[in-house]
Amino acid sequence: TLGTIAARAKLSASQAHRYLASLIASGMAHQDAASGRYNLGPQAIQIGLAALARTGVFAEADPAIADFVRKTGRTTLIAALGPLGPTIVRWHAGRVPVSTSLSVGSVLPLIGSATGHVFLSFMRDDEAEGAIAHLIPDATHRRTREAAAIRKGVRAAMSASVDEMLIPGLRATAVPILDIQDRAALVVTVMATPAFARRDDKAVIETLKNTCKQLTERIGGRWPKPLTT
Repeated sequence: TLGTIAARAKLSASQAHRYLASLIASGMAHQDAASGRYNLGPQAIQIGLAALARTGVFAEADPAIADFVRKTGRTTLIAALGPLGPTIVRWHAGRVPVSTSLSVGSVLPLIGSATGHVFLSFMRDDEAEGAIAHLIPDATHRRTREAAAIRKGVRAAMSASVDEMLIPGLRATAVPILDIQDRAALVVTVMATPAFARRDDKAVIETLKNTCKQLTERIGGRWPKPLTT
């Protein structure tokens, strides 16, 4: 909101409003007509994506995921963790289009999306608690326990899956690319509609895990060994 921006920038509301008007005119900010709230504009998003494209992990991951999409035909997105939460930074369309409101720049929920679950799972415990408090201000004790269970399951499987949880008719599985500190540098999420047979999902997910494992090792990360009983 205007008041929040003014307070954080240590400006009066009138000063902040003038700056925001200029940022909106240049495409660096955007104001939602219904709520009046401000967000990043298309030019700011493009600058962020251009900067991301220069980083080593993205430069390694993008062509590898494009190749995965060519081989499997599945629509796949790459996400980075931004200040507003897990943010889509690349969208690779598969052979069968996926109709969704999601696009590059969309922010996914930390709890409630496969992508968010993976980012949450590869944070330190204190980071995860802080992220939940920041991104889910009304988080209850039950939600905190739910997050702990999610983290444990994702780390064991090295993936997270949701089935029509975020978008009806859409199932998704997310896999991390881990950096040298064992955090998710990027998360890769493969999606499928009813046009794709569920019996093929397991092989596709294993292929994605192998791709992300290779990318993890290429950027100096360590892929955990499978848990045994």
